[in-house]
Amino acid sequence: MLISLSEIMNTTDKVENISAPIEMDTFEFQGNSYEFIRKDPVNLTITNLGNRKVMIEADTKVSLMLNCSRCLKKIAYPMEIQFSKEIDFNLTEEERAQDLDETNYIVGYDLNVDTLIYDEILIGFPMKLLCREDCKGICKNCGKNLNEGSCDCDTTEYDPRMARIRDIFNNFKEV
Repeated sequence: MLISLSEIMNTTDKVENISAPIEMDTFEFQGNSYEFIRKDPVNLTITNLGNRKVMIEADTKVSLMLNCSRCLKKIAYPMEIQFSKEIDFNLTEEERAQDLDETNYIVGYDLNVDTLIYDEILIGFPMKLLCREDCKGICKNCGKNLNEGSCDCDTTEYDPRMARIRDIFNNFKEV
């Protein structure tokens, strides 16, 4: 959803409260698509600070359906997003980029709410997520979820440096 900031900037000391829906159906990241379980409307407070400066404050709650990093079980991941940023329209987009101000959610005088929420989810996205603290993962041979019980696979781990010697013994075994 695009929100025009030009009307707010024309009125001195104007404060506008907006409830904007999140229009994204899924969160796309690194070639994966994660579905939303919950996505509350974004509560925005946009304040004209004068001298072509605007304060944008936003908060919402979302939940994504993610997979456990060990056993691949689907789990809900809730996130509370709170955002506060002062935007100076006296600076050009190039000057903002030089100041390391990543405001890709501002296009001209429009605020793109979905891009803002996407960036905030990306910042809070977990690098590793476990369904429980003692998750055992899956068997690397048969793929069984080890949290549900053990499997009958051989779990002996051999030193890879000894692979050649093991091959010699396996080839010349007496039957």
